[in-house]
Amino acid sequence: RQATKDAAVIAGINCMRIINEPTAAAIAYGLDKKDQNGGAERNVLIFDLGGGTFDVSLLTIEEGIFEVKATAGDTHLGGEDFDQRLMNHFVQEFKRKHK
Repeated sequence: RQATKDAAVIAGINCMRIINEPTAAAIAYGLDKKDQNGGAERNVLIFDLGGGTFDVSLLTIEEGIFEVKATAGDTHLGGEDFDQRLMNHFVQEFKRKHK
């Protein structure tokens, strides 16, 4: 995180805050919009599978404010190894169903 902040300074960018990927995904999908739930508090579970890791975060969103309650992950799940195993699974399923 510090290296990212340092790079922002070098690039002339005022980095106010760094957010984690699941929070960014929640924002990208518009979960920060107040009108969806009348501004009431919501608990959201975000799964982020890809890029070589599997991350899960539990967020509370209230009136556009995100609070990360918990986060966990597996750095060995995701990426090429996961893609290969998933592909192998579906190839075997296809072969089983279409003998």
